Amino acid sequence: MDLVLHSATLPHTDPDASLAFYRDALGFAVRSDEGDAGGRWITLALPGSPGTSLVLEPPGAAPGVTAAERRMIAEMMAKGTYAAVTLATADLDAVFARLRDAGAELAWEPVDQPHGVRDCAFRDPAGNLVRISQRP
Repeated sequence: MDLVLHSATLPHTDPDASLAFYRDALGFAVRSDEGDAGGRWITLALPGSPGTSLVLEPPGAAPGVTAAERRMIAEMMAKGTYAAVTLATADLDAVFARLRDAGAELAWEPVDQPHGVRDCAFRDPAGNLVRISQRP
């Protein structure tokens, strides 16, 4: 099979704060920023990964999501247990310092995990876990 990751989706609660986090603190480029009365969808890409997008969307935006499910999503987002993304870098310490200096909410400092990965993690403005791994 010839598969590539095309996009990943994360919910946002404040599109401007999420945009500042991903664009300004992490260096994503904005591909599109569209909205209507139903919300705002922001498509981002990392330099060097033009074929892969991160889409920030209103929580529970999928058709058929009930009001009760939207409440559950909001509760899980507030606890930071709803969504996550893992990024990788050649210089974990530099990325960690950049996010720390930008005031991002720290989940954990760089650590060598028992399964062999060195990583750190932050929460984006919506509470999503952004895990950053050291590339070998």
